[in-house]
Amino acid sequence: MIALEPFDPYSVLLVALLNPLVIAIAFMMGRDADQWQKLIVAAFAASCVGFLLIYALAYVKFIAVKGFGAPTGVFVLQFLFALVWAWLGYRFWPKKRPSAN
Repeated sequence: MIALEPFDPYSVLLVALLNPLVIAIAFMMGRDADQWQKLIVAAFAASCVGFLLIYALAYVKFIAVKGFGAPTGVFVLQFLFALVWAWLGYRFWPKKRPSAN
């Protein structure tokens, strides 16, 4: 069982970095973004969904969450990592849009 301790920065970093929903949602929303400002929205949405996944896993007792610092740190780090994933999707693999001609 994975345990999130209140001030264990290594496990908080790993959980935030390796959350598959954050990666997938941020990347896909970054691909759909047509302005760089939308990357912030994509990162926030991905971070919220990733946090809900952590909550669901803690609810079924797959992850033990202890203290207040770990979930807050995971949310903030997921937002930062999601911003990077959204930027990668926006910059390198944008969706082709039909021209207005």
